[in-house]
Amino acid sequence: MDYGVPLRLGTTTVSLHPAGHILGSAQVRIEHEGRTWVVSGDYKRQPDPTCALFEPIECDVFISEATFALPVYRWPGTEQVAEEIFRWWRSNRERGLASVLFCYALGKAQRVLAELRAFTDEPVYVHGSVGSLVGVYRGAGVPMLPTLPVGTEKKTDFSGALILAPPSAAATPWMRRFGDHSTGFCSGWMRVRGDRRRRGYDRGFVLSDHADWPALIETCKATRAKQILLTHGYSDALTRYLNEQGIAAGALKTHFGEDEGPGAGTAETKED
Repeated sequence: MDYGVPLRLGTTTVSLHPAGHILGSAQVRIEHEGRTWVVSGDYKRQPDPTCALFEPIECDVFISEATFALPVYRWPGTEQVAEEIFRWWRSNRERGLASVLFCYALGKAQRVLAELRAFTDEPVYVHGSVGSLVGVYRGAGVPMLPTLPVGTEKKTDFSGALILAPPSAAATPWMRRFGDHSTGFCSGWMRVRGDRRRRGYDRGFVLSDHADWPALIETCKATRAKQILLTHGYSDALTRYLNEQGIAAGALKTHFGEDEGPGAGTAETKED
């Protein structure tokens, strides 16, 4: 379905609208007997060259994710983070090291490849699971840096190269081919230093495909919803804040309601 095109299901009208999470991600608008609900799914408010920008929709009831719904989670500008990644890569090259950057194979890896175009046109090596999804994005017309597969040839010299891999590849025999290397991880969880130390990465880059604390509040207000239901994450903290602001809010328990915080199975912590 294209964004914004209404679909009639009996007396109900359903339409999809950009969520800004990854390529093709959508909010679901449901209208029935004069009332409108919007289910956000995962979303972010930062611009992303790989997907359509989030579209605020006025509604009666808004169901929002709350993955990073704590005041500590505030994202730096994406261009700043992309430059940090680029400088880390170049610094490692000067030391003769490969740079292995762990990021989710769907959405995050493609966003990194697109944002780095502002600093270089050099090819980047990618893990097989990343490469197959990069092909999907290229087919959709998303411009990214050129990529090379990490092959099985033992003679390849990766010193000075940037390699994108899913987090599941860390601490596996697959890593041995890179020789001396430095590791980094792209995630909103890297906003908290203790999370980076616990995971054992050399560098953490704060780049998330979810809304941060200010964006969650801004979005809930922009919908003008009479009721906000929060799920997946730190829903209790945002519920309290919105209620204090005079906005009716509550936590919505789901089958996956226990997936909260670093290391849990939310879209930000799993390999998509």
